[in-house]
Amino acid sequence: METKLSTIKRIMAASLVATTFVGCGKETVDNTPASEDSITLDWYINYSWFNTGWGSSVVSRAITENTGVNINFITPQGNEEEKLNALIESGSLPDLITLGWWEPQVNEMIQKDMVHAINQLADEYDPYFYQVCDKQAVSWYTQSDGNIYGYPCSSVTPQDVESNDNIGSNQTFLVRKDIYEAIGSPDMTTIVGFERAVRKAKQMFPEVDGKPLIPIGAHLFDDSGNVSFDQYLQNFLAVPYEKDGKLYDRNTDPEYIEWLKMFRQLNEEGYLATDIFIDQRIQMEEKLAEGRYFCMLYQYTDMAAQQKLLYSRDPNSIYIAVDGPKNKNGDDPVLPTNTVSGWTVTMISKNCKNPDRAIQFMDYLISEEGQKLVYLGVEGITYEMVDGKPVIKPEVLSLLNSDRVTYDKIYGADDAYWMLQDNVMQLKWRPENTSPTTQLEEWTYDYASYTGQYDVILPADTEDAYVDSQIKALWAQTLQELLISESEEEFDEILERYKEERNALGYEQLQEKRYQYVAKAKEKLGID
Repeated sequence: METKLSTIKRIMAASLVATTFVGCGKETVDNTPASEDSITLDWYINYSWFNTGWGSSVVSRAITENTGVNINFITPQGNEEEKLNALIESGSLPDLITLGWWEPQVNEMIQKDMVHAINQLADEYDPYFYQVCDKQAVSWYTQSDGNIYGYPCSSVTPQDVESNDNIGSNQTFLVRKDIYEAIGSPDMTTIVGFERAVRKAKQMFPEVDGKPLIPIGAHLFDDSGNVSFDQYLQNFLAVPYEKDGKLYDRNTDPEYIEWLKMFRQLNEEGYLATDIFIDQRIQMEEKLAEGRYFCMLYQYTDMAAQQKLLYSRDPNSIYIAVDGPKNKNGDDPVLPTNTVSGWTVTMISKNCKNPDRAIQFMDYLISEEGQKLVYLGVEGITYEMVDGKPVIKPEVLSLLNSDRVTYDKIYGADDAYWMLQDNVMQLKWRPENTSPTTQLEEWTYDYASYTGQYDVILPADTEDAYVDSQIKALWAQTLQELLISESEEEFDEILERYKEERNALGYEQLQEKRYQYVAKAKEKLGID
């Protein structure tokens, strides 16, 4: 019996034949990989935390069997930006590169002609791309020269958000369940309620398993700020992105400033631990796995593995999502979904000696068959079909919910290889969710909103991009200074100095230019 994979390969070959007849002038190429013609592609992932291997898991072996491609992952050991810049400067980019869509190196690699146009590779080697790609994502990423150089993962359109009631946000306000319930499950939506809850948690639980409780957790501080204390807090307070046809200055919104002053006060009283200002991701993950934070504005997807470890030890020690900071009107939070930009983009380097195999490999992964494999795994090994629906095998689900690292090594499904994942496509195979992170995700459904029109990336190596980076660096420094200021008067002085220095850098002019990009994005997305 012909398998679905065989059918796909036959269609791919047929597509190439058809291309010849419509005048592309290309020889027909049989892109079905022969078993003896396996290759290895080097794939750079621009995240130091990524440590999933290739070759031992069920999914990676199945992908290699189906495509003839092995993968050698390369990740930075230290600073991601320094590693990627070194690869670019030395001209030694690996075959595939995955990085955040917002990173300036994306435009840099395009402008320096270091990456292939994916559509041109598709035209030459594999027109199947046009059957399996997300048309709106391709349109969004098409450059002014008519080419697309990077393909996104986790791309979501405004239409996807409107037509699905189970697309959420990864931004949550989390509290440790047992501590929160022990202090009476307080209302933490107001400044007064938040302060009281934090103080009470620290007083009743000064230690967790012999180690100091960290009352308030946060993402790491970087060269543009701290998303927990700026973007996420602003989103929970429903601070608008624009007002009266102009971009709104979210960083100086009065209610947002009131909440920052509350955090300043808590720091003065010793409730903002030094840890949150200096810890990097690995230290944060260790402390999450120990359940040492009481509350935090945090991406739940970034602590899923630690949540499962906590659950395996004590289900009451996990984190739960609850109503967090709100504005004085009590408005619901506006929590961004993924956008049409997605999370990362994957590019094919011009150093790649097998660009034909690279585009075929990419096309397989973004196809329905590839997505089903990456998400569910291999039928009969990781899941069974019951009444037409996939059901994860009990022993597989148990391992997934208790030890993600071992699960990835053995099975490698559930988007362990997330670099080209299509979360919207995967919704149709989604089994009934019983994970320790289920409540965290489902809590966001009612508040998820599309805000991708405001994601503006200025062209690299331009004056605007330079000014933008200077203003972000100024905010990063200012935010820390505000939180650790010794008095409210000092806080106000720091904030005023920030406004003055920002304006001197050209903030108002930059905002006007950024809004031009927003207007174009709205038009492109069909948003009023």
